[in-house]
Amino acid sequence: MDEKTIFVISDDKTVLKDIRDRLDGIYRVSLFTKVEKAIDYIYHSLPDLVILHTRRKGAKSMEIINDIKLDPIFSRMPVILIIPDGMKIDWDKAFAEDYLYESSIENDLIERIKLTIVRNERVVEINPLTRLPGNISINREIQRRIDRKEIFALAYGDIDQFKPFNDKYGFSRGDEVIKATGRIVMNIVRQEEPKNGFVGHIGGDDFVYITSTELIEKISDQIITSFNNLVSIFYDKDDIERGFIISKDRQGIERHFPIMTMSIGIAHNRFIPFSHFGEATGIASKMKSLAKKSKGGCWMMDRRHT
Repeated sequence: MDEKTIFVISDDKTVLKDIRDRLDGIYRVSLFTKVEKAIDYIYHSLPDLVILHTRRKGAKSMEIINDIKLDPIFSRMPVILIIPDGMKIDWDKAFAEDYLYESSIENDLIERIKLTIVRNERVVEINPLTRLPGNISINREIQRRIDRKEIFALAYGDIDQFKPFNDKYGFSRGDEVIKATGRIVMNIVRQEEPKNGFVGHIGGDDFVYITSTELIEKISDQIITSFNNLVSIFYDKDDIERGFIISKDRQGIERHFPIMTMSIGIAHNRFIPFSHFGEATGIASKMKSLAKKSKGGCWMMDRRHT
């Protein structure tokens, strides 16, 4: 079975059953009769593809999908519309990547799904572990905001003591920590800044998020607190009780390493404008290095006015 996840939305249970039967054993499929329920799941676990079945123009379900696709966090989520034969769509008002007529489900559905997913992966660089935009997309998003002369804050965070944890517990548990961290960052940014926030995954344990300057401190506090509250579930009980793990450092010497925390560096252009994305990421990276010198996880922001 392909590990790709597909959400199928339709108020017609016959159509849902038909699609499920055709995709069963090929993809991981979740069915929804209400688009609102599907959106709740999308916010917490971004699918590889959404299939939306609708029988009329301007349907509420299409409007809701359009709204979520306007969010920078979810704009790269591919959508296939299934519509009645002969129905015309105003593609300026429907943010879908492809469409399929109802009569073509039997013959074309699987191939159209494969094409849409492959095409999306070619065009959009997405981290396979967290399904968040990667380096190229992050830099483009930063530069886009600079070019539009937006005032924004860029945060660059990573997990302190992740490598010793990964060395002791293995890549599988390390991947679970990365995925959980991605969900924490995405959910908090989405909750606090639903229309203009952005979250990206540079790779490994490095994450980026962009918000307004007014919300960046609140969001960063929440991310650090949520991470601290969650991280203990990934450790064995004995390690949590001790407050550290025993692992080897880069020189192969056995040492005590504290429980993981998050360090975040923040750059913004409220007082000093950026001309290139490299300036923003460079300042955020320096601030993150300062944050990592503090114990227990924290954020540091560039406070210069001139």
